[in-house]
Amino acid sequence: MAEKKQHKIVSASSGKETSAKPAGVAAQQIASSTVGLRIGAVVLWVAALVCEFLALKAILAPEDAPFIPGIPPLYAGIGFLVVDLICVIIGAQLWKKANHIHPASEKNPVTFWLWNNMGVIVCAIAFIPFVVLLLTNKDADKKTKTVGTIVAVVALLIGGFASYDYNPYSQEEQQQILAMEEATSQVYWTAGGKVFHIYEDCQHLNRTEELTLGSTQEAEAAGKERLCKTCFSRHEKEQAAAQIEE
Repeated sequence: MAEKKQHKIVSASSGKETSAKPAGVAAQQIASSTVGLRIGAVVLWVAALVCEFLALKAILAPEDAPFIPGIPPLYAGIGFLVVDLICVIIGAQLWKKANHIHPASEKNPVTFWLWNNMGVIVCAIAFIPFVVLLLTNKDADKKTKTVGTIVAVVALLIGGFASYDYNPYSQEEQQQILAMEEATSQVYWTAGGKVFHIYEDCQHLNRTEELTLGSTQEAEAAGKERLCKTCFSRHEKEQAAAQIEE
C-alpha cells in the first residue's frame, strides 16, 4: 500500500497555499446568535397581547380608554386588532427565522412541534380570549359582537396560517446538512484526471504532491467531470453509520 503524504493544497480562487476547508453556510449559521431574533419576537408578541387588551377596553369599556377620543369604540377596537395581527405575524417570522438557525431536536415530536409553532400558540392567545369575552359580555350590542367576532376570527385565521411553520427544521437535519456541506462545498482535485474528491486522504491521492481546493463549480471549470467513486462510497457509509448511532 502506498504511503500517504502531506499534500500541498492550493486554493483555486486565490492560487495561494491554504490549509483547511472554509466553513459552509450551515456552519456559519450555527455560529450566529439568535438572541436578538427571539427577543424581538417576544417583544412583539407582548405588544400583541397588549393590543388585545386595549381592543377589549375600547369596545367594552370606552369610558376607561381616554387615549382614543373621537373614535367610535368598535372602530377603535378593530384598529387595535389589526395592530395585534401585525405584531403576531412579524413576531412569528422572527421566531421561525431563529428556529432555522438554531433548531430544536425532533426526538420529542410534541416539544418539536410546539417550539416550531410558538407563533400559532401566541396567535390563539392573542385573539380567542377577545372573542370569548366579547360574546359573553352582556352589555355589548348584537352589532358590536357580530362585527368584532368576525374581525377577530379572520385575524386569527390569517395570523395562524402566517405563523405556522410549513417546513420545520430540526437539529438532526442541520447536522446532516452540515456533514454534507463539509464534505462537498469544497473539493480537491489534481492537475490530471477527470474527477474531484471530497476527502484529502482518498487513496487515489496518495501519490500526489499538490492538490487544488475549490468549489464544485471551479472543479468542473477545471475539467473535472464527476465525484470520485471511492469518495462517494465512503461518504455514503459514514452517513449510514451516523444515522445508526442516532
